[in-house]
Amino acid sequence: MRLGHFDLNLFVTLDALLETRSITRAAERLHIGASATSSALGRLREHFGDELLVQVGRRMELTPLAISLREPVRDVLLRSQATLAARTDFDPSRAERRFTFHASDYAATVLLAPLSQRLEPLAPGISLDIMSLGDRNLEKLERGEVDFAVYPDRNASPDHPQEFLLQETHSLVLWTGHRLAQQGLSREEYLQARHVAAQFGNQRLPTFEGWFLEHHGLARNVVATASSFNALPSLLVGTQRVATMHTRLARMYARMLPLVVHPSPFDMPAVQLVMQWNRHNDRDAAHAWLREQLIAVAGET
Repeated sequence: MRLGHFDLNLFVTLDALLETRSITRAAERLHIGASATSSALGRLREHFGDELLVQVGRRMELTPLAISLREPVRDVLLRSQATLAARTDFDPSRAERRFTFHASDYAATVLLAPLSQRLEPLAPGISLDIMSLGDRNLEKLERGEVDFAVYPDRNASPDHPQEFLLQETHSLVLWTGHRLAQQGLSREEYLQARHVAAQFGNQRLPTFEGWFLEHHGLARNVVATASSFNALPSLLVGTQRVATMHTRLARMYARMLPLVVHPSPFDMPAVQLVMQWNRHNDRDAAHAWLREQLIAVAGET
């Protein structure tokens, strides 16, 4: 497709170059040869009258113009993809689609696993790809790298639609052999206890309860950390450690492992979990149908 003398297919190559800052990696992403990618870069340089990517030492860097093009180029591609995917009719029983979810393992266990089960008889051709949350959550949503993001509302982007899914509280979890397993912990005992906790991404970001305690000037003695909520129960069994977990997940593991669940000694506010999607997918019939299914699952949880 051409607009004037500009081949709009070059936008795809430009987007890959701006994201990877590498001719080789862009070529791999586009599944074309490096020579073809280099040739496309030459045409882009000629059109914009700018080098776009320049060699700095052993790596390539974006020019100021290239940096300013990143978001507009991605926006053009997302709008184009949404337009091409638009359909007035949608038959879930015959649809062949793959949707990418960005979610914690808590959300994957409590919401997305039941969603997958729900889809099996209704839409066998729809598959889910679940990616863990990390350091670039909002950027991936903004760039359309994920179809859905599921996280607390305080982490949501104001620039994209969102839908409430469920409200979640936190509970204290202990091994049944813990010396305080029967009565639970007071605030003082909680702060003096040995804790296991989840942290995420390369920056080891704290979870909600970690943020809450730090916000109120409280410090725990964390002796073990993991990159998933689902790893915490196994780190408790056979120890005198404690963990603060989402109540639904805590109760689920208490049915499978020798664990007890108690109310948190601190009055933590409930977490409002939301689903969010890129605004360009708002009118996609398949996307809208899947949103309805997830909302229904959340209502049954």
